[in-house]
Amino acid sequence: MKMEHELGGIEWVDVSKRYGQNAVIPDFNLSIASGEFIALLGPSGCGKSTLLRMLAGLEPVSGGRIAIGGRDVTTLPPGQRGVAMVFQQYALYPHMTVRDNLAFGLRNIRMDEADIARRVTDAANMLELQALLERKPGQLSGGQRQRVAIGRAVVKEPLAFLFDEPLSNLDAALRTRTRLELARLHKRLGATMLIVTHDQVEAMTLASRIVVLNQGRIEQCAAPMELYERPATRFVAGFVGSPGMNFLPVVRAPDVDGRCAVTLADGATVRTAVPAFAAEGRLELGLRPDAITPAADGQLEGTVEVIERLGDRTLLHVQLRDGLLIVADAPPRAAEPAVGSTIRLRLDLRRAHLFDAAGTAHHPA
Repeated sequence: MKMEHELGGIEWVDVSKRYGQNAVIPDFNLSIASGEFIALLGPSGCGKSTLLRMLAGLEPVSGGRIAIGGRDVTTLPPGQRGVAMVFQQYALYPHMTVRDNLAFGLRNIRMDEADIARRVTDAANMLELQALLERKPGQLSGGQRQRVAIGRAVVKEPLAFLFDEPLSNLDAALRTRTRLELARLHKRLGATMLIVTHDQVEAMTLASRIVVLNQGRIEQCAAPMELYERPATRFVAGFVGSPGMNFLPVVRAPDVDGRCAVTLADGATVRTAVPAFAAEGRLELGLRPDAITPAADGQLEGTVEVIERLGDRTLLHVQLRDGLLIVADAPPRAAEPAVGSTIRLRLDLRRAHLFDAAGTAHHPA
């Protein structure tokens, strides 16, 4: 089953959404190429679901224009937009079989029964639902119900698929398997797909580009690893990555060989790999946990508060002498420090970022 999606591009142009005087989406602009898989990522309340609902026609826009496949759909009803939406809640009809759930929307638009049967069969084969077609939703597991909900979108052969946190109700193991199924579905269909999620693993696994949102605005739009390795702002650096980046308050010291030097809270001055830049006010030194490791000659000293054992890695939550709590990586197969013990931590300054007072990131060269 391969669909034609040459016209599946999506565009928001100066789109805004207001509730009374409260602007939750101010002047949003984004273009998605046909066939892309895009994730809208951000914390609760950042506006990602509102953007998706405006795209689907479930929420009116307050200003601006939305186009799908080059066609202005800003004022069109949902059924005329050429999109199919999969919700967090499965929204299946409990009295209908899986087959009838898949076919229901097509029968509503008076599609020929032979075409309906073909589409249902193709979707069932793709999503491995063949053995479940005569069951009702109450006889299915959560993962099976979610596959049926996805199948109901697939049979419509839309220009674009919209997923609103579709995996949130699944347990961890099932979420992983369903992520892989969505990735395979995108590869098979070549369709434009847009997923709203607060789960960064979900976004980084599925999307070719991730749009990080904060209070209705785009903080950064980039490929997954670019977001991780070169976050544009302090917000992105703290939100993307599990756990997030550590931020250490520092004071600017005289540059050394064209690189920024900073003074740490304990008075030690270190040189970073960040090219010199003009900055006033406070700075923060940003380091991922794997760039901070225990070492006898480390630049920082602190007390081990918690040891987090994750199987493939061990994280040390360490309180520094100034009271700041940071997360460091314990070397694999090394002896763990005891909780409550004092250790020194080495900073890999080749991988350190600097964030200025406006939250703008400055990266190592």
